[in-house]
Amino acid sequence: MNIQGKTAIITGASRGIGRAIAQELAKEGMQKVILVARNQARLMEAAADIEAMGTKAVVLPLDLTQTVEVNIAIAKTWKQHGPIHLLINCAGVAHQAPFLQTKLPKVQEELTLNLMGIYSMTQFLARRMAHRKEGRIVNVSSLMGKIGAPTMATYSATKFAILGFTQALRSELATHNIKVTALLPSLTETDMTRNTQRFRWVASMTPEKVAKVLVKSLEKESPEILVGWQSHLAVLGNRLAPRLLEWWLQLTAPPSGERKKPIWSRSY
Repeated sequence: MNIQGKTAIITGASRGIGRAIAQELAKEGMQKVILVARNQARLMEAAADIEAMGTKAVVLPLDLTQTVEVNIAIAKTWKQHGPIHLLINCAGVAHQAPFLQTKLPKVQEELTLNLMGIYSMTQFLARRMAHRKEGRIVNVSSLMGKIGAPTMATYSATKFAILGFTQALRSELATHNIKVTALLPSLTETDMTRNTQRFRWVASMTPEKVAKVLVKSLEKESPEILVGWQSHLAVLGNRLAPRLLEWWLQLTAPPSGERKKPIWSRSY
């Protein structure tokens, strides 16, 4: 995909990976980026940085769990700012806790935002992309979309689901000239991960690195984009020696004594 002169919309753009992706797109010549998140003040800060790079930035404060509001906002945005060529679904939430200590409201929040938020945003935009026979969709999953992690059961489930959703759309939307890709970063230093209990011996990466890999990969048509050597190694290990990898996950997970208190983190 040639991003020159194109318009992108990015959810979860007020911080972390979403904000880094918006900035990287601006550096590489994206004409316009539409920034979506709930926190308007943070969005304004992100927009100012992008405008300084010479790219038009549009702020769109939205709660993606409010389907009707999202539909109306997308219709208005498309009408006011022209066709959107690239959708990056990056908004998400993670609640870390041992499964036996999870709270249903937290589980429901993860399912609603991580799955329904992506579903509704994608449907509203894909219909318009299909009418124009042009578009690119990137769904941000995670390495935990390939390998389930202790203390992150619901988060892992949503990220696995995103991969299935992406795969189904890739085949279905191909006839409309819409390409669909999944991005799978490993542990990334964001506001969300700073509040989680870390897995031992797992190295983190920066949002900027994830953004660079994604933007560079837009030139290709890879169905999945793994970020970081740990991701490649873990996926290979899961394919060749799944029981060994499961043992490794149990070994590196936070000790049970550290997992008694649930930790809640938001990235959106």
